[in-house]
Amino acid sequence: MSDETTTGDLVRTSPDGESLPERFENPGLPPHRARLADTDPAADKRAERTVVVLFGISVLGTIGALVAYFALPSDGSVASVRQTTLLLGLGLFLAMAGIGIAAVHWAKTLMSDHERSENRHPQRSSDETRAAAIEVLREGVTDSGIARRGVLKGAVVSALALAPLAIAVPLVGEVGGDWNVSKFRHTLWERGRRLAKDPSGEFIKASDVTIGSVFHVIPDGLREADHWIEEKAKAVVLLVRLDPRVLVEAEDRKDWSYEGIVAYSKICTHVGCPVALYEQQTHHLLCPCHQSTFDIADGAKVVFGPAKRPLPQLPITVDEEGYLVAQDDFNEPIGPSFWERLK
Repeated sequence: MSDETTTGDLVRTSPDGESLPERFENPGLPPHRARLADTDPAADKRAERTVVVLFGISVLGTIGALVAYFALPSDGSVASVRQTTLLLGLGLFLAMAGIGIAAVHWAKTLMSDHERSENRHPQRSSDETRAAAIEVLREGVTDSGIARRGVLKGAVVSALALAPLAIAVPLVGEVGGDWNVSKFRHTLWERGRRLAKDPSGEFIKASDVTIGSVFHVIPDGLREADHWIEEKAKAVVLLVRLDPRVLVEAEDRKDWSYEGIVAYSKICTHVGCPVALYEQQTHHLLCPCHQSTFDIADGAKVVFGPAKRPLPQLPITVDEEGYLVAQDDFNEPIGPSFWERLK
């Protein structure tokens, strides 16, 4: 391949003799195409009304979320939690989506759409350039039309001022709630309480648990407890049977398992996500939220990820009928660390 100079431009020659330019001329910006709102005052007014309506939808969504929070509080039942969550979520969606769609429509139909290009300058501009930038920002405010569109200005201010309430009010409402974190030290598990499959409630016999099998477990009688959903969130357990030869157990916990069957809290010690992805070949248990990984064969110790503590182990045994039962509650608080923990 050879280089040659033609009309002041450096070119390359392809194997078949065709000249290929090394550089191309800057084609510049394409001709500006005016939008309908730029040329038709009626279309401009329609676009403004559309943006106002979208901001109004955001306001209504915020009000709806607040009404749902105060007028339809959850009583702890599944149906109530589902209804409250649905209405709050719908209100939040309308509050945020209304603002987002309105902003996009405003930018596409009302704000200036002239393309501009600028040469690259040193990182620190001169004082004159900085002053010019401020002037450009002022021009941007003028281009947006916000100063001369009173209704639109009111819709923007209302939507932006009210939208955060849909998130802030429920959060603030919890400040006066139950902050007794000591409850995480205890669950429904107690001596003799049978392990039951989640969600069927069927009791589990040790003879039915084969090596490599996994069961999601809840305490027997869970639904009879007060605030059973909260109790379930603390007491859920993952039950696994391993070959006893691969099981590594601390001396003070050798009787916490039964013939290779071990039970560990499903609540991740990082931020409390449900840990339920079991890899049979490596005996690793993965948290899907932040990929903390625990080794079930070695005391559920952390082998990867942000978690700092092993999963709490539930001591188990069998009763006279061969059903798996708890020996006692967890000997440490379940879930992530909190300010009252000693470690």
